[in-house]
Amino acid sequence: MSDVTTTDLYEVTMALSYLREGMDRAATFSLFVRDLPPERGFLVSAGLEPALDFLGGFQVSSADVRDFADVLGRPPEELAALDGLRFSGEVRAVPEGRVVFSGEPLLEVTAPIAQAQMAETFLLNQVSHQTSVASKAARCVLAAAGHPVIDFSLRRAHGVSAGLQAARVGAIAGFAATSDVAAAARWGLRASGTMAHSYIEAFPDEESAFRAFARAHPGPVTLLVDTYDTIRGVHTAARVLRDLDRGPGCAVRLDSGDLEELSRRTRHVLDVAGLPEVRIIASGGLDEYRVDDLVRSGAPIDVYAVGTRVGTSADAPYLDSAYKLVEYDGHPVMKLSSAKVTAPGRKQIHRRRGRPDLVALYDEPAPAGAEALLRTVMRNGRRTNPSGTLAQAHERLVADLAALPEPALRVRAPIPPVPDLSPLLVSTTAALRERLAARTGVTRS
Repeated sequence: MSDVTTTDLYEVTMALSYLREGMDRAATFSLFVRDLPPERGFLVSAGLEPALDFLGGFQVSSADVRDFADVLGRPPEELAALDGLRFSGEVRAVPEGRVVFSGEPLLEVTAPIAQAQMAETFLLNQVSHQTSVASKAARCVLAAAGHPVIDFSLRRAHGVSAGLQAARVGAIAGFAATSDVAAAARWGLRASGTMAHSYIEAFPDEESAFRAFARAHPGPVTLLVDTYDTIRGVHTAARVLRDLDRGPGCAVRLDSGDLEELSRRTRHVLDVAGLPEVRIIASGGLDEYRVDDLVRSGAPIDVYAVGTRVGTSADAPYLDSAYKLVEYDGHPVMKLSSAKVTAPGRKQIHRRRGRPDLVALYDEPAPAGAEALLRTVMRNGRRTNPSGTLAQAHERLVADLAALPEPALRVRAPIPPVPDLSPLLVSTTAALRERLAARTGVTRS
């Protein structure tokens, strides 16, 4: 099964009709988020690199046509117009790691309409999910206030691919490591892991388990201390680490209970044992809200491991994202239906220092001193630049977050900046709406 067939059926049926009708003029589709989820002051653009990989390799094969025909219950010959269709268009996009807001295009695709239409489902899937998780991950890093954050999300991610994506965008957000071995190997990330409660339970007692683990791993180790009684487990871990002279780089991990209280008691035990350098790692249902509470309480936790709630973006598990036709054959188009009106035409986002972003038509003059966020990243179906690195995306995010107003950065009750629309975009939208209303008989709402 190829990526080409990873699509909604109506993409195929529309593309086939376009081709059979001889509609091969250029169309521009804009991918954007209508409204930010509650409790989000910003979004972090992510998913562009895999989206470009998909477009760069997009070509409908004879096998794909047979698959399409099978699900439609039609002879393959009737879908022959799709055979060999490949992406030959242009993509303008916001680089990964940039902060974006509602109504701003994360990317725009311009290509013959059948090609651009067939890209919709995969692009929305990649960009929406990764932007959602990257935004949650960035909030965790902000909440941790300088303490390292580790990705533990794979086991409860919504599929293996989603787990890989969570580890990837966690690196963009600034996570220090991931438990996902495949992600660490693929992108050169630091891998991190300890042991499970089952490991402890397989031994006669905690001390036997800790010593066996240390024998297998001669370097720094992290010992899970809450299988039975947490504080007893800390005492046992301290004794083992002291006996083996394993203090530097080692840690104990708390995975349940009152993490604030237990971390204070754990720190006391370790300090009294002469192990002030042994760190405390906390995990267990953490996200930016719980991390923020713990940091603000002054809990002596050194590292936060976040998993399920972050990898699934549990409080905002989807984005109100859309991929809408905004121009066809050189003419702006728009949707009029209530609550889903779209702004027509190709666009540009201008980032202005100290002021909200300006969304304008793509060929409008840029405001003085503004930075254009949408960059041409693909032309004639080929990338215009090499793939960016996760480190570069992280650097962009750090710079953008530093420029955000404080209310947008809040973990609770953030206030997102609202982009301005250029006067020309506003007037173009109004004029097109009037023309469409007159042509279709739609009453203005």
